[in-house]
Amino acid sequence: MSEDTSKRRLGRGLAALIGDIDKATPEEAVASPVMAADRRVPIEFISRNPRNPRRHFEEEDLRDLAASIRQHGIVQPVVVRTIGDQRFEIIAGERRWRAAQLAGLSEVPVLIRDVDDRTALEIAIVENVQRADLNPLEEANGYELLMAEHGYTQNDLGEIIGKSRSHVANSLRLLKLPEGVRDMLAQGDLSAGHARALISTPDPEALARTVVERGMSVRDAEKLAQRAIEGVRPSRPAKEKDADTLALERSLSDRLGLSVTIDHKTGGGQLKIAYSTLDQLDDLCRRLDRTP
Repeated sequence: MSEDTSKRRLGRGLAALIGDIDKATPEEAVASPVMAADRRVPIEFISRNPRNPRRHFEEEDLRDLAASIRQHGIVQPVVVRTIGDQRFEIIAGERRWRAAQLAGLSEVPVLIRDVDDRTALEIAIVENVQRADLNPLEEANGYELLMAEHGYTQNDLGEIIGKSRSHVANSLRLLKLPEGVRDMLAQGDLSAGHARALISTPDPEALARTVVERGMSVRDAEKLAQRAIEGVRPSRPAKEKDADTLALERSLSDRLGLSVTIDHKTGGGQLKIAYSTLDQLDDLCRRLDRTP
């Protein structure tokens, strides 16, 4: 995908596709319960997008939103696309659609947009990322879908979602974790920082349980992971790295999107960069080959 194509899509923005509905003040929202809708559609004619990266919806939040909908209606229309005769698929707004069902609504206001699979997935990811509605694993799965099925690069994704390439790379690294660790991450027991610290360890799932049980900080999880990588049992004393070295490792890892280890020794030391795929190695070589 060319940079120009990515920027042209980006230039349209969510406002062009969805409308300026996010800019409404609370007073305007109450005064005009439904804004900028194209039409109202029976709720049973709408289905969720099976490729929407968001999978988890808090029941309590849905109940609160349903109560608000009963009082004020749906302020922000659900964005949909046509998928058949009088059938629609959600592009953005699945949470509002679910809450509307809880509220007992028979119809919901919609904005109808004629977009392809790639653009629909892109909008769903951008909207959820901007609103911080995705957990780290859902975000990573969304990026992987765009890359695997629609040819996006990490740089393309960074442009589209307004994040750095290293942010995208670090998100994708979470998908390498064992299923048990990914479950803890999805449930919120582990943060993305905790999870990234465990990726290169021999037994991430065992360490993740230790981190959760002990309520460890990210810094403590990094120290635990480093001891495991060095082959030292967590209960045995080990020489800890100083804060500056750990900070430098984190900084380089975030910038490169790869696991970086620094080992100081008498008269020198070692800088280790771990990669998992040839694409990562090629990307690293290209960055090292760049002239100032």
